[in-house]
Amino acid sequence: MTEHISAPGDLGRRIAHRRKSLGMSREQLAERARIDPGYLGYLEENAASPGTSTVNQLAAALGTSSDELLGGSVDLPPGRGPAGARPHLEKLDPDECMRLISPGGVGRVAFDTPTGPVILPVNYVVHDGALLLRTALGGPLDEDLRTGVKGVEFKIAFEIDRIDDPNRQGWSVLVRGPAHHISSEEEQAAVTGVDVEPWAGGERKLYIRITPVEITGRRIRHDPA
Repeated sequence: MTEHISAPGDLGRRIAHRRKSLGMSREQLAERARIDPGYLGYLEENAASPGTSTVNQLAAALGTSSDELLGGSVDLPPGRGPAGARPHLEKLDPDECMRLISPGGVGRVAFDTPTGPVILPVNYVVHDGALLLRTALGGPLDEDLRTGVKGVEFKIAFEIDRIDDPNRQGWSVLVRGPAHHISSEEEQAAVTGVDVEPWAGGERKLYIRITPVEITGRRIRHDPA
């Protein structure tokens, strides 16, 4: 009897996301995995319980593991596996760094507080060449990032990265610059409607702009054999 898997999480979404990230069509993946294209379409669009062998075939065709497809690593930190074959670390120029982070997403803001250094994950967008964050009034990014001196701002660091676990590669970008609290009516009008929606939800009325004064980045690639 074929063992069937009740997948934790959205198996179909994971299959489709991985397939698209590799630039593969459904037909190409179905051929590699030796399954029917129609059944692959069903798996991607519906909650399903495929056989163990089907999941293993799809994982092999996608260059990943069945555990990754089934969501078994959702709550685990990325980058746990060994390094890939022939890794190469390269520096990225500022233009490439900005290209990588321009779609927006989640980054980590690092700054000093009276009780010690803090790093917090926050959603961001790139707006007019700067990084725009949105947070709560009275929170750490509000109270701990004000110098109390007009025109004087704290310099902070903001890090964004992308880790590709199955392929053992990725990139990271570090932005340094002053944290400016947007408070004037003119500034607020300029950012109203900018699509930066914090995943944490709640009331987030404070906008903070980080104007880059230094941008550095690195990428891990694999050298050809």
